[in-house]
Amino acid sequence: MLIRTGRWASLGADAAKVRYQVFVVEQNVPVSIERDVHDGECVHVVAYDEHGRAIGTGRLLPDGHIGRMAVLPTWRGKGVGSKMLQALVAAARQQNYAEVVLSSQVHARAFYERHGFVAEGLPYEEAGIEHILMRQVFR
Repeated sequence: MLIRTGRWASLGADAAKVRYQVFVVEQNVPVSIERDVHDGECVHVVAYDEHGRAIGTGRLLPDGHIGRMAVLPTWRGKGVGSKMLQALVAAARQQNYAEVVLSSQVHARAFYERHGFVAEGLPYEEAGIEHILMRQVFR
């Protein structure tokens, strides 16, 4: 597995394929919600398998929010999400952010907790899916 970090101009086509498959096809999120104007200003990560196929993606917004974390179903539970999240947190630290924040789907809460994120507040609905706000403060 290879994790690449970069801008939308270089990683966008691969990131979009994974996001479309996971969010639009699998989770029934409308394309109009999944795609937004922020991609061009984000740091993106894309995970690739040994054949160079995109298998996961995520992004870091300039305000320190991590989002659009997605891993293709056949690759879940194999460390892809962990490696991508580590790369995004490293990018935030490199940019001297004080913290990172994300909106976790409730079913993925334990995954983020294992990586040092702490849940805040009550669950809420976003794109028809229950989420919870999570934060990791850098010390």
